[in-house]
Amino acid sequence: MNKKKQNYKMIISYDGTNYRGWQRLKNDDKSIQFKIERVLSELYKRDIQVIGSGRTDAGVHAICQIANFHADNTYSIDEVYEYVNHYLPEDIAIQNVELVDELFHSRFNVSEKRYQYKIWNGVHSNVFNRKTSYWVKEPLDIDKMKEAAKQLVGKHDFLGFSTKSKKKNTIRDIYNISISIEDSMITIDISGEGFLYNMIRIIVGTLIEIGQSKKGIDIIEQVFKSGNREDAGYTVPGKGLCMVDVTYK
Repeated sequence: MNKKKQNYKMIISYDGTNYRGWQRLKNDDKSIQFKIERVLSELYKRDIQVIGSGRTDAGVHAICQIANFHADNTYSIDEVYEYVNHYLPEDIAIQNVELVDELFHSRFNVSEKRYQYKIWNGVHSNVFNRKTSYWVKEPLDIDKMKEAAKQLVGKHDFLGFSTKSKKKNTIRDIYNISISIEDSMITIDISGEGFLYNMIRIIVGTLIEIGQSKKGIDIIEQVFKSGNREDAGYTVPGKGLCMVDVTYK
């Protein structure tokens, strides 16, 4: 067989509880990227680098993380799919593998990312969802949270809603935010072109404080004007956050 380079696209799901995030840091085996690269490298008998659509933080989960890697055509798509899923730990799964155009890049070609943050708003803990949701005991005013969320939609400077350096571009475009509740589980669904470091978790922390009447709805505009991280709410834990979809141009 004449070997040729091919570009493989993967859809990946993972429970981020036991990991420090997506991104590989040197030889730290506590990242999702490291685990997948190690298995692929063992398959191809050479170093394989995997490019993810975005870096999820420690404890953050994914239903639909997209990644791509380049390798030769030694193995079929089915063989890659079966081998990788066989040797990955049970909290990481490859949902699909396909061949894509050589120019496809899982990070640079993204047009929209969608995340969900789960809040369990009850007097007792949610035993079976405690690793994928954040427990807030105090009752939350959902209407206030929804009203505040409307102000976040659109293109704004989100410097105050991040821990990102002032030297970099902090303008982002949020396409939509919706807040729903079923039983005691609140879901904050947010989509946009991209997000700054900790941006979603700080936004959620701010909405929670508004729902608790610790901050007024006008705090959103105040943070936009000041760009001051201290004006916004706290950073909620990563465990309630999940990447649910990635759209490409």
